[in-house]
Amino acid sequence: MNSSENIPEFGIKRENEERRDGGCGIVFDPKTQKYAVGKQIEDGMFRLFSGGVDPNENIQEGVLREVVEESGLHNFHHVEFLAEAFTHYYNSLRKVNRVAKASCFLIILKSTDLIKVELEEHEKFTLAWATADEIFKNWESNNKNKDCDHWVYFMNKAMGRVNELGYN
Repeated sequence: MNSSENIPEFGIKRENEERRDGGCGIVFDPKTQKYAVGKQIEDGMFRLFSGGVDPNENIQEGVLREVVEESGLHNFHHVEFLAEAFTHYYNSLRKVNRVAKASCFLIILKSTDLIKVELEEHEKFTLAWATADEIFKNWESNNKNKDCDHWVYFMNKAMGRVNELGYN
C-alpha cells in the first residue's frame, strides 16, 4: 500500500476493511505535563481524539474539529503536523475493520478550559489526563491485535517534539 510513499504501515490487515482516512491529535498540557486522552467507559482503554475527515475537508481543520468536539478542549497555543501512517485496525466503537491514512497533529494547550463536548452516539469515552508512561502501559495492555501501534508511533514522535519545543 505504501510502496510509492515513505509512510509507515501499522496493524494487521483484516477482511472487509472499510477505508476511512482521517487523523488524530496528541494534546499536551505544559502546566501539568500530562496528555489529554479519551478514556473508554466500557474498558478504560485510552484513545487519542480522532476521527474521519471528508475528502474535501482540510485535514488539520478536521482533526482540530474532532479534538474540540470529543474533548471540549479548545484553547490551543501551538498546533503542528507530526506524522502520517497507514493503519489497519478494528474500530471497537463502531465495530468495523478499518484501513486509513491517518495524519497526526501535536496540540499544545494554552489552557485546559472546556466547552461542551459533542460526542456521537457510538463515542463512549470521557476526557482523562495521563502521563506518557501511563498511556503506553494502557495501550500495551489493550494492544493484543496491534490496533494501537500507529498511536504508539505518533506518541513517540509527539514526546520528541515536546522536548524539542522545550515544553518539559
